[in-house]
Amino acid sequence: MSGLRYVYAICRPFDAALQAQVTGVDGAPPGQLPHHGLIAVVGTVPEEDFAEGPLRQHLEDLDWLSATARAHQAVIDALTAVTTPLPMRLATVFRDDAGVRAMMEEREDAFRRTLDRLDGRVEWGVKIHAEAEPARPEQEPQKAASGRDYLRQRRQRNRAHEEMWESAEKFAQRLHDTLCEHAEDARLHAPQNTALSKESGRNVLNAAYLVSRSDSEAFVELVESVQGEGPGMRVELTGPWAAYSFAGLESDGDETAGGTAGEAGL
Repeated sequence: MSGLRYVYAICRPFDAALQAQVTGVDGAPPGQLPHHGLIAVVGTVPEEDFAEGPLRQHLEDLDWLSATARAHQAVIDALTAVTTPLPMRLATVFRDDAGVRAMMEEREDAFRRTLDRLDGRVEWGVKIHAEAEPARPEQEPQKAASGRDYLRQRRQRNRAHEEMWESAEKFAQRLHDTLCEHAEDARLHAPQNTALSKESGRNVLNAAYLVSRSDSEAFVELVESVQGEGPGMRVELTGPWAAYSFAGLESDGDETAGGTAGEAGL
């Protein structure tokens, strides 16, 4: 069985040990490949799964994709606990160590600039979901006595819903503005599709914040302090993560056994 080099992240050398239970993609433990004062965190994966053709087929298999993404993320999380990693896209593979080093050589300056900018910082995610408030029994609309009554009741319901969503968006904007004052950078992402995320309510804020590790405790307390402030609002905090939203790494089409890098961003 031939193997390809799977790259999880680029970082500076570190001494701390990763969690013992971290094995990585295909069960292979991650290792370090040094080059010019940088480290590529790598593993070995089978060519029959990660060469360009087989990989393209696997990416259509949601179970395989999910398992691979979990293993990839487990390594990134372990790295985030001990250093500042620049995560590579899922399924970034090269023919051999020489291919990895060539990529590091080509992008060395960009890697160093980004590592300098993100050093000592982590990403926190904040989402706000607005729940539609169920009508209370005393507010249940009476049966319309006429067509005019029906139209009036419908206008009232529509106006109430519009006011509720307007209030939710104002709450989300106020919180985002406040969090930006306590973060070094922020990114607004597209609202989640609730049909896909299985979350209840409408997603009115989906944002990422770059926060120094030393300020993270205060940032978390600030987010937690607003829970319950907005009627029908559910605030969700996730992290700390590697700074995916702020790394600014682009796909480069690196060589593998199949000719181009197998990269798929989730």
